[in-house]
Amino acid sequence: MRCPTLYDLPPPPPGKRGWPWTEASVELPDPMPDGQEWPRVSIVTPSYQQGPFIEETIRSVLLQGYPNLEYIVIDGGSTDETVAILRKYEKWIAYWVSEADKGQSEAINKGFAKASGDLFGWLNSDDVYERCAIAIIAKYFTQDGGRSLVYGNGWYVDEQGKKTRPCHWIKPYNRRLFSTTNFVLQPAAFWRREIWERTGGLDSDLHWAMDWEWLLRATALTQPHYLRLDLARWRFRSGIKTVSGGWARRAEIAEISRRYGGVRQPTYLLYRLDRLISSMKTGQLGKRSAVQMAGYLLAPMSWMLKMTLWRGRHLT
Repeated sequence: MRCPTLYDLPPPPPGKRGWPWTEASVELPDPMPDGQEWPRVSIVTPSYQQGPFIEETIRSVLLQGYPNLEYIVIDGGSTDETVAILRKYEKWIAYWVSEADKGQSEAINKGFAKASGDLFGWLNSDDVYERCAIAIIAKYFTQDGGRSLVYGNGWYVDEQGKKTRPCHWIKPYNRRLFSTTNFVLQPAAFWRREIWERTGGLDSDLHWAMDWEWLLRATALTQPHYLRLDLARWRFRSGIKTVSGGWARRAEIAEISRRYGGVRQPTYLLYRLDRLISSMKTGQLGKRSAVQMAGYLLAPMSWMLKMTLWRGRHLT
């Protein structure tokens, strides 16, 4: 499907202006300059109860001006305004469904199982692509047939969609560092279909760091390339999964670090130290005051490790 124009889409809600409400990407000509068809790009959006944000997400995909787009939305049975918004734009969505599922990882896997594209990417239902992002990555992949995975820069945005600051923690790829911490902005990452098929998709048992775990497997198969261009906006707000989950989330991240980097990985060791300190401070290792005091004394050590050994890394 060729992306619709700004005038094809329903008008934006009152008061909404700028990208992707009243502005669109430059339209690419069809076909490519050499006469070939542009590669089909399949974008999957998993969603659940994201009614206040999903329309902005959808428009940022549809207004890319790209000649060969396939857009798929997998909703987990939302009861807010999500379904009404999907129906509003369903003319331009290749496939969408709203039904109960086992979570984000399963939804993404379901979406890519429906995809027929040559290039893949997923965009969560509160994030936004930058203008011309798909055109940029499509040109890159067609010009360099040896590349299978690319990622770029991005910005934080607030609940109103306003840019607040750049994601300064994104870095050129380094395997050793990547097994310690995730420095790839997921919505700014795109890859060839065969990489997804070779990895087998996301681990549906993971709930917080499924993107990092998949990227660790994918980058073991191909050397990723870092594009120093803004490709996406990450909505960072209270209540998002990235800052929720407590110890369960930290345990998942630590286990991924251990699985791909071994028990000496700093992220794993720091998690074990913090759990020990927490147990000592709460008296889980015994009610003796000496044990609890030791926990309080060790706490600054954990903080110092975070602020020195891992300064500048996007610790999760």
